[in-house]
Amino acid sequence: MNEWLINLPEDDATFLARVALAFILCLGAIIGSFLNVCIYRIPIGQSVSRPRSHCFGCGRTIPWYLNIPILSWFILRGRCAYCKSPISARYPFIEALTALLFLLVFLMWGNPSLLALNHLQTPELIPILWLFVASTVVNVMIDLDHRILLDRISLIGTPLAIAASAAFPLLQGAMTWHQGLFASLVGAAAGFGIGFAIAWLGERIFLQDAFGFGDVKWLMLFGALFGWSGMLYVLMLAAFLGLLMGLGALAAQRLRHAPDDTAAEHPDAETAPLAIPFGPALGAGALLWLFWGRWVHRGILAAHAWALDHRQAVLLTLVPILLLTTAWLLWRIRAIRRAIREEESAEPPMQELPDADKPDATP
Repeated sequence: MNEWLINLPEDDATFLARVALAFILCLGAIIGSFLNVCIYRIPIGQSVSRPRSHCFGCGRTIPWYLNIPILSWFILRGRCAYCKSPISARYPFIEALTALLFLLVFLMWGNPSLLALNHLQTPELIPILWLFVASTVVNVMIDLDHRILLDRISLIGTPLAIAASAAFPLLQGAMTWHQGLFASLVGAAAGFGIGFAIAWLGERIFLQDAFGFGDVKWLMLFGALFGWSGMLYVLMLAAFLGLLMGLGALAAQRLRHAPDDTAAEHPDAETAPLAIPFGPALGAGALLWLFWGRWVHRGILAAHAWALDHRQAVLLTLVPILLLTTAWLLWRIRAIRRAIREEESAEPPMQELPDADKPDATP
């Protein structure tokens, strides 16, 4: 984009650049407003087009001039114009977040050096990546609300990513269409296989779903879009972010239950399984890799080289931490398995029905 603007007069180039950025931000905010509808309605089976947006308090339809993304919420001070019911701040947040993500995707092609972004070599990929970031926002928010990831995003997005890799092989760092297609197929297979293996092992260790099948299919989409190596980086970033989320959730759980009343009011606080959705960590890892993947790669290589140069100090530091972490994890696994077994044994046995109440076995 800079090479195109440099041939124009300075005033014209500045004006066109500002118009383009304003258009992208407005488009992202409008799409974000639609994403709010999808996040609320899709999990409960409602249409995303009918009925029109309305207030949950009074039920009145919101006119278009009171439904301007971001601005309407601030103008109305976060309340309905009719019944003054509060409107969640999450709506303008999602609209602003989507606008920012759309702008970052555009800058990957227009001016990646501005924010040290990955370089997007062809503008034809911008709509595809816009669709990807929008679907990521929807999946993350639905997972936070309902603990589910939408199959339609993964199962529709995967073939679209494979087709895009064949049409634009530079997406996979390839030169020909069949190289891009092959890299995308291998990435999709690797994402599904690794995710399935993690889910299988987690179920047998924790006696419950530790890695949902929705996560497995989402990893398949990441592999189709980023290739197998990019998918592994996303999974590594997600594991680190998920660890931070888990530690934060544990700390919040401890703060909610004071030490003096935990035993009396919450006897199972220590052993109850802590359910934390992994979708937000996966989505954040995917976005980090999309925008700043090369810096993540360079940082990991630099950290690996530094660890090799100081391997004695690293080992003396990491080995005790690893042993303590392993011991805590084993204790936590035993606590979770014991809680699950106690919950299963506490279920009342089914009473056998009298002969008169038994269903007839004949068809």
